[in-house]
Amino acid sequence: MRQVFLQAILALLVWGGTAHAADGPARTAVTLGTATAGGGFEAYGRVLAEVVNALDPTIEVRPQATGGSTENVALLAAGRVDLALVTGEVAHEAFAAGGAQSPGVLSAMYSTPGLFAVRADSPYRRIEDLKGRPVVFGARGSGLVVLARYTLDGMGLDMQRDFQAILLDRIEDAPAMLLDGRAEALWGGGAGWPPFVALARTGARFVVPDEEAIERIVARHGLLSRLTLPPGSYRGQDAPLASVGTWSLILIRPGLDEDLAYRLARALHRGEAELARRLPRAAETNSANTLATVPRERLHPGALLYLREAGLIQAK
Repeated sequence: MRQVFLQAILALLVWGGTAHAADGPARTAVTLGTATAGGGFEAYGRVLAEVVNALDPTIEVRPQATGGSTENVALLAAGRVDLALVTGEVAHEAFAAGGAQSPGVLSAMYSTPGLFAVRADSPYRRIEDLKGRPVVFGARGSGLVVLARYTLDGMGLDMQRDFQAILLDRIEDAPAMLLDGRAEALWGGGAGWPPFVALARTGARFVVPDEEAIERIVARHGLLSRLTLPPGSYRGQDAPLASVGTWSLILIRPGLDEDLAYRLARALHRGEAELARRLPRAAETNSANTLATVPRERLHPGALLYLREAGLIQAK
């Protein structure tokens, strides 16, 4: 009986060891802070994780829903997430406040020109027409809300003073609020933003700053630049729309292992074509845009090492 028992234990050990070997080495878990359900960051983070995980069997990126860019920066600083999706305005503030403990940049994501969407049958043609009206400015903690504040301030307007500002817990609730009349406009940004996509299906028109306002905004807030939303970014949007905004970024928490950051950068940039195929707005996520929009000193050392070894920048 004792011999049979030992043989059974040995068989279990052999089976377990074989299964583990078949599974390969354990993956390193990497937590990615995204945003609230129904927004652009949530969709982007899900696809990003799938692409990176497929290309590097040593990494498992795990998206985590958060309150958005502002919370993501705090989570990075506390070491509660390893990566985070953050709008350019919030990243700028984090760099300014963090000093030596500022997060590093893994990659640029995409450009985010800010704009308002209204129903196609609404009378509003200018941002000033929306004064005093109920406007959804985004989810609480979203970086798009920060962009709205900078944009309006450059025009001499204030979100709370000049509008009936609405902030949501879930941005996916916003389209229904415009359709049933609880709000007159929705602030958002970039191409393919899910709430704008939903509104455009039923008929939407977009409202942006005029040329004079764009010049005033950029002059007052140097972190913003003139950006153009390409035609066809949304149903019924046949002409390009000029506005202001920044590039959203994938940030890395301070102290993340350099080799891990290197592998993340390698998988991300090897997956550029697949990322763009699966999510059109991610077509801007590439090494060329990263190098064009992110100062070298802001890149995480691991990401910088990969870009140098790939021959994309010259080693010093």
